[in-house]
Amino acid sequence: MKTTILPGDSIERLFIATQVGEIFYIGNGDVRTFLDIRHRVIKLGSSEPGVSGRGYDERGLLGLAFHPHFYYNGLFYLHYSVAGTQGPGALPKPFKPDPCDPSTLNLKWENRETLYDHIDTVEEWILQSNGQPQKRRTLLNLRRPFFNHNGVNSLNFSPETGKLVFTTGDGGAGYDPFNLSQDDMEIFGKIIEIDVDKNTSILNPPVATRFNELPVPIQETLTVIAKGVRNIPGIAFQRYGRQYIKYVGNVGQDLVESIFSFVHYKSIPVTHLIEASLMKATSVDEGLINLGWRGWEGSLPTSTIKDCSADPTLKEKTIAHYNEAIKTSVSRLQPLTSYFHKDPRPDKFGGTALTGVQPYMGNGIPHLTGSVVFTDLARVEESRPPVRGVLAYT
Repeated sequence: MKTTILPGDSIERLFIATQVGEIFYIGNGDVRTFLDIRHRVIKLGSSEPGVSGRGYDERGLLGLAFHPHFYYNGLFYLHYSVAGTQGPGALPKPFKPDPCDPSTLNLKWENRETLYDHIDTVEEWILQSNGQPQKRRTLLNLRRPFFNHNGVNSLNFSPETGKLVFTTGDGGAGYDPFNLSQDDMEIFGKIIEIDVDKNTSILNPPVATRFNELPVPIQETLTVIAKGVRNIPGIAFQRYGRQYIKYVGNVGQDLVESIFSFVHYKSIPVTHLIEASLMKATSVDEGLINLGWRGWEGSLPTSTIKDCSADPTLKEKTIAHYNEAIKTSVSRLQPLTSYFHKDPRPDKFGGTALTGVQPYMGNGIPHLTGSVVFTDLARVEESRPPVRGVLAYT
């Protein structure tokens, strides 16, 4: 579920986008349907080989953002998983790296046109003068390897640049099997800015997984501001003087959930990344925000976990990607804060997955001034007391 308000709105109104494809408008004590695209959204709960078929799904309608000048141009943007695009998935079974088996550390995503899970799309819509929404064009069509890590709350406009910020996860499965998040040519595992004011004349670009597969006019609308993303619940902005603090969360693998913040960043045009790749340059991404995944899970090196043979209540943790952790140890952004999936301290809860991060900018709760508020799925059995979702702050 994604909630948003209209840019510059002076009255209390709320838009709620649901995973199945309905967008509701709440105002004046009334609830109305703003848009229903359920027929466009992939059927949720369908499974692929190696994935539980219990109905859990991370696909659907995942992003909604209104153009900063919506009151004048009526434009808004959607990110969703497209109906009828279900594929078999990129791997036949669940993946787990084995440091003793190098082949598991260097997998390649092959046969991408047939071995994929689904297609996501980012679209531009317009609210017409008759009050009816209509699709105008498609900005991106993305072929994803797995059903999960698509991002949530994935579209937001930057108050700094005026561009549409698209936050996308690493492609899914676990442990980022193909290391897409650190590959500068891969679209997944990145925070991307889209210049929606550039007219490309391309209304429906081809399906892609890598930046160099996109038509040049589409490439020219894109800049990358961060990589090393595992799964991300959007981006939040807080004005601080003449600058903005950016807050993002990175959902953890097995150990820890992490919240990051940054002010300054180097945005790199996708065309520059492609040129550097062709020239085999290695320093083009210097200064790019790097959240560290897959070598790092927040503040800890990414580890595989297994029960100890002598005592199953104890866990053995093995660094999964030691060389990658060393390589990114200096360049990665350190988390603002982290919390653990299992925490024996009585005043702490066991996290499962970050679902939202937002700085508190109100004045109704003085105790929260200067805090970052976040939500967590919190379905870990060890949580005390048993909880189903947590609203917390740090």
